[in-house]
Amino acid sequence: MESASTAKAPALHEGKDQRSLLIPFILVTSLFFFWGFVHNLDPILIPHLRKAFRLNDLESSLVDSSVFIAYFIMALPAGYIMRRYGYKSGIIIGLLLFGIGSILFVPAANTLQYAFFLGALFVIACGLTFLETAANPYVTILGPANTATRRLNFSQSFNGLAAYIAPAYIGPLILSGKNLTQVQMDAMSHDQLQSYLAGEAASVKMPYLILGLIILTVAIIFFFTRMPDIKEGVEKNSDASFAGALKSSNLKWGIVAQFFYVGAQVCVASFFIRMATIKAGLDEDTAARYLGMYGLFFMLGRFAGTFFMRFVEPKKLLALYAVINILLSAIAIMASGMVIVYTLIGIAFFMSIMFPSIFSLGIEGLGHNTKIGSSLIIMSIVGGALLPPVLGLISDKTGNIQNGYIVPLICFVVVLLFAVKGHKTILSSNSNHE
Repeated sequence: MESASTAKAPALHEGKDQRSLLIPFILVTSLFFFWGFVHNLDPILIPHLRKAFRLNDLESSLVDSSVFIAYFIMALPAGYIMRRYGYKSGIIIGLLLFGIGSILFVPAANTLQYAFFLGALFVIACGLTFLETAANPYVTILGPANTATRRLNFSQSFNGLAAYIAPAYIGPLILSGKNLTQVQMDAMSHDQLQSYLAGEAASVKMPYLILGLIILTVAIIFFFTRMPDIKEGVEKNSDASFAGALKSSNLKWGIVAQFFYVGAQVCVASFFIRMATIKAGLDEDTAARYLGMYGLFFMLGRFAGTFFMRFVEPKKLLALYAVINILLSAIAIMASGMVIVYTLIGIAFFMSIMFPSIFSLGIEGLGHNTKIGSSLIIMSIVGGALLPPVLGLISDKTGNIQNGYIVPLICFVVVLLFAVKGHKTILSSNSNHE
C-alpha cells in the first residue's frame, strides 16, 4: 500500500524545480503560526472571561467547547470543498472566516454577553477547521514522501512559536491583573460593578481587531499567489469513500488518538493560568509569562522532535514522549508549588510532536482517500470541546483543580496505545506490500 504522500506527491514535485514549491510552502507554514496564535490566546481568554462574567471552571471551559465543536461540524464540509475545488480555495475560505470571527470580538465586547463571545470563537474555529484540513495534508505533499512527517513537524513548529508569543506578549494586554474577591464585588454599587466588568470585557477588542485585519490581508495574498494544487472533481474522486478510508487501521487509531491528544493539550493549556495562580500562588501577569514559557518549550519541542526524527522513527518517538507525559501528569496531580508549573511546561515540550505525528501516521496509506481521512482526523479535534469540561467538572466537584488532571493523564495513555498499535499495523501493511 502506498503512503498518502506517495499517492499525491508526484503531481506536485516530480519534474518540477523544488524551488517552485518554496513560496507555497512558506505561505502554508505561516498558517500554522496564525492558528497557533489564536488558539494560544484561549488560555488567556478562559481566566479573563471567567472573571469578567463570574464563571466557574465548568462554565469557563465552554470557551474550548465553542472552539473545538466547530471542528466536528465543519471538517466534512471543508473536506468536500477541498476535494472539489482544491486546497487553495479551502485556505481562502478558512482565512475569511478566521478574520471575520476575530473582528466580531468588538461587538461581542460591546454587548457584554458571554454567549456572543462564544459565537465569535465558533466562527473563528470554523475558519481554522478549513485551514487545518487543508494545510496539514498540503504540507505533506509539498515535497518528497519520505520526509513528509518531518516536514509537517517543521511547519507545526511555527505553531509552537505562536504558543510562546501569544501569551507572553498579547496576554498582558488582555489580563488586567485586577482580581477582586466576591466580597469586594458585592460591596460595589451596581454602576461600579458594571464598569469593572465592562472594562474587563473591553480589553480583548483591540488585539482581536488587529488580528482579524491581518488575517484578511493574508487571505488577499493567498488569492493573488499562484500555488500548485490538486483538484479532485467528482468523476476523478468517485472511488474515494468514507468506508474505504475507514478500512485503514491507521486512520481508525489516528482518529481516536487525535481525539484524546487534543483533549489533553487543551486541558493542560487552558487551565495553566488557573493552576499557576491557585496552586503556585502566582499573580495573573506572572502566570501569563510562565504560559509564554510553556509555549516556548512547546516550540522547542517541535524543532527538537523534527531533529530527532532523523534518527528515531516517528512512531517510536511518539511512544517515548507519551510515556514521559503520563509520568509528568501524575506529578502535576500530586505535587505542590512551582513544581506544578515546571511540570506543566515539561508536558508542553513532550506534547509538541504529538498532533503532527498522529496526523501524518493516521493518513498514511490512504491514497485517494487522503482528504477524507484528513477531514475525519480534523473532526476528532472535538476532543478539545468535550474533555476540558470533564476536567472543569472534576475541579468544581472536588474543589481541587489538580484532581482534574487525571483527564490528560488518561489521554496520554491512549496516545501511547496508538504509537504501539499503529506501529505494528504500519509494519504489517508495508510487509504485505513488499
